[in-house]
Parts: sequence; C-alpha cells; structure tokens
Amino acid sequence: MAQLTVHINGKPYLVGCEDGEEPRLKALAAAVDERVRSVGAGDSALGDTRLMLMGALMLADEATGLDVRLTAAEAEVARVRALLDIADSRAVSAIEAAAKKIDAIASR
Repeated sequence: MAQLTVHINGKPYLVGCEDGEEPRLKALAAAVDERVRSVGAGDSALGDTRLMLMGALMLADEATGLDVRLTAAEAEVARVRALLDIADSRAVSAIEAAAKKIDAIASR
C-alpha cells in the first residue's frame, strides 16, 4: 500500500492508497482542496473541520447532481434503443415485403 501526502487548504495530510492509485488520489485531493478553498475564501473564522465539512457537502451535491443526470441519460439511451428496435423491426418487415413482391413479379 502506498502512502501519499496531499495538501488541503495548505495543510499536509498523509493518506494511504493502493499502489498505482497515487495520481487518482492527487486529483481527488486537488478537487477537495479547490472546494475547501472556495468555501474558506474571505472567511478566516471557519475552522478546518467546518471547511472540510462544507467542501465535502459541495462535492456530495455535485455527485448527486451527476447521479441524477446519469439516470436521466440512461433512461434516454433506453428510450432511443427501443425506438431503434422498432425502426429495425419495421425495416426488416419492409424488406421482407419487398422481397415477396419481387419474387411474385419474377415468378410471373
């Protein structure tokens, strides 16, 4: 297991992660740091715990919003797939009907 020091709001935190996950952990820490700094900007009275809480709530809000968008996108994909299945079925039926007409004309 790897250990990595990340910086949140200018303070170092030693955290562990699976080997090879260091770049992802750095990116996650950068996202947390960005939110914490945005919450703490201009308000030096907020303590570290409150800053972390507010940053975590902001990230949770974003994640929830993305979950809602993903669910809507998955529903839209399912709807479009169903329409494509209907269109495919109609196309096959039309081709089969045309083939029967061609066979009928050719057998005259």
